[in-house]
Amino acid sequence: MAQRIDLTDQGFDIAVETALRNINAGEVIVAPSEFGYIYLCDAFKKDAVKAVHILRGDAEGVVPQVFIRDASVLTGLVTVISSEIKLLIEKFWPGPLSITFNVQPGLSWNLGDNGRLGKVNLRVPNHKFLLQILKSTGPLVVAAAALSGKAATLDLAALPINESDIGVIFTDGVITSPGKSTIIDATGSSLQIKRSGVINNNQLSEVIPDIVT
Repeated sequence: MAQRIDLTDQGFDIAVETALRNINAGEVIVAPSEFGYIYLCDAFKKDAVKAVHILRGDAEGVVPQVFIRDASVLTGLVTVISSEIKLLIEKFWPGPLSITFNVQPGLSWNLGDNGRLGKVNLRVPNHKFLLQILKSTGPLVVAAAALSGKAATLDLAALPINESDIGVIFTDGVITSPGKSTIIDATGSSLQIKRSGVINNNQLSEVIPDIVT
């Protein structure tokens, strides 16, 4: 069984240190997020990323989302950060806005596509525990702690894995999800809304009037 640490009882700093120790060792951890429980690992540790795909039963070529600590990390990961993107991230990061970018060529990670797609979806989470972890790590692969195609896991009683495959599980009770993150595609010549979520189309249009819906 994986070690379980209750974030409502455990000292916060000790919990963060435990998470960092496991992530740096190449383990996959389970942690709470705004939208449910998630798998989390170092985006540059290929075996850990592969383990996330195995745990979820992902099809070949599926690329998970990546969490970053703030917008300053973007310059080392993506090719173009337009003025419109800067306006959006200033308004909505940290928060439920996910943005798909073209990645820098030669980036030494394999998120599951062997680099063929050349794209990555990035987000800065609005979650105290995750942000504290990200202050001391690089980019982290994130995926819902659920089987591929299934609903997010809001209650760890429904966690669909053998816990021995996980380094540590951080518990925070039953999560009430506000919905889904909003997804923007920034890989083309214009910004396009791929999924309307917690941030709706009207809110996005107020910032970028000509965003494609």
